[in-house]
Amino acid sequence: MAKKLFCIGNPLLDISADVDQAFLDKYGVKLNNAILCEEKHIPVFDDLVNNHKVQYIAGGATQNTARVAQWQINQPGAVTYAGSIGKDKFGEKLKEAAAADGLTTLYYEAEGTPTGTCAVLVSGGERSLMANLAAAEKYTIAWTQSKPVQDAIAAAQMYYIAGFVLTHSADSIMHVAKHAHDNNKTMIMNTSAPFLFEVPPFFNAFKEAWEYLDIVVGNESEAAAMGKAFGFSATSVKEIAIEAAKLPKKNSSKPRMVVITQGSECTIVATPEGATEYPVTKVDKVVDTNGAGDAFCGGFFAGLMLGKSIEDSVKCGHYTAGVVIQRSGCQYSDAARYTF
Repeated sequence: MAKKLFCIGNPLLDISADVDQAFLDKYGVKLNNAILCEEKHIPVFDDLVNNHKVQYIAGGATQNTARVAQWQINQPGAVTYAGSIGKDKFGEKLKEAAAADGLTTLYYEAEGTPTGTCAVLVSGGERSLMANLAAAEKYTIAWTQSKPVQDAIAAAQMYYIAGFVLTHSADSIMHVAKHAHDNNKTMIMNTSAPFLFEVPPFFNAFKEAWEYLDIVVGNESEAAAMGKAFGFSATSVKEIAIEAAKLPKKNSSKPRMVVITQGSECTIVATPEGATEYPVTKVDKVVDTNGAGDAFCGGFFAGLMLGKSIEDSVKCGHYTAGVVIQRSGCQYSDAARYTF
């Protein structure tokens, strides 16, 4: 029987479309980046729906990871996901999609706020994400402390929370992190986006959580922002990962692991003692890189949940990422599961 994984994230309905450079320039976004929508960005959703061929996909980075991990484990109740949605048709679509994927969800349903959406702008196989969190930002410590969520936290052995949650419920992160520490369980966070290291209040919240983190996962652009924020002299991704692993940790008996993906380049797994590079298996075609990092995490965590080695878990993560990038959005149901 696999270990159980509990996740908190921002559930979003992805609205995905192929766009050109002019569209990206119009909204001032860069490829391979993720931003939170400001007021000036809100028209992007109607622009996409009215002027492009769009696809609606149940999304949100952590929910994607939870879905992929549940798919790989294929045991009822293996993964439980908590987040906040609106009481609207998009919220119902998210519930239906999650149930179809076998994912156990504990959604807080916010009154008077629409379900969060994310514009997924795909160009040349790369993507930029523009998230309007809406109801996702209504997730609070009160829901984390509710009985159904507390029961799920108690039942799990591993915890995964996106750095994005730092923007509205850092206290929920600390609540789970302290539970993991006190019970010698595994606490994992994703660095999620460079802005979390660049905006002082978010970075300060991240630093508070950092001492409790057993595993940190991110990509190369986030690693660069992380190294700069922490003031590391190192500039290479490998050295930044090692330095991040060395930062103070509450439970020193469990050395921190920092895992950095680099697209088609080697994945780096670092501890305070050094780093190992794991080559990525190339795929025949790339349709959409949206969700690749989320899918890697889902496969990687599935390996850990099954008690597999780091190498085998990374290989599973590479496989699940490879499946997803050959499809539009974080989709995988027509593919075979990874065989350890």
